[in-house]
Amino acid sequence: QVPLVESGGGLVQAGGSLRLSCAASGRTPSRYTMGWFRQAPGEEREFVAAITWSGAVTSYADSVKGRCTISRDNAKNTGYLQMNSLKPEDTAVYYCAARNSPVIKTTPTSYDYWGQGTQVTVSS
Repeated sequence: QVPLVESGGGLVQAGGSLRLSCAASGRTPSRYTMGWFRQAPGEEREFVAAITWSGAVTSYADSVKGRCTISRDNAKNTGYLQMNSLKPEDTAVYYCAARNSPVIKTTPTSYDYWGQGTQVTVSS
């Protein structure tokens, strides 16, 4: 098991910004791909962004493209999701996930390890 711990969620007004962090502890897989997903009440978990181990390749959902930036610091075993120009429809629990593969996938079932989630609430 690879414990992943998210932090940085909270309540923010529309147009504001948040930076989510995902710290991996314990035995981490070699060169894992990191992803961020979100789940609103009554909705399915959906892909937000992902980044390969080297950081050279990133992928974003159309709904956040241009507003979010994913990054990682492998020396700290930590990933980040910078979210700007937040909208009420961004309100959800945000999860980070790790995939034991160098290839980015956008489906939740493709990821092997998950954090417990952090709540992001955007007020209008």
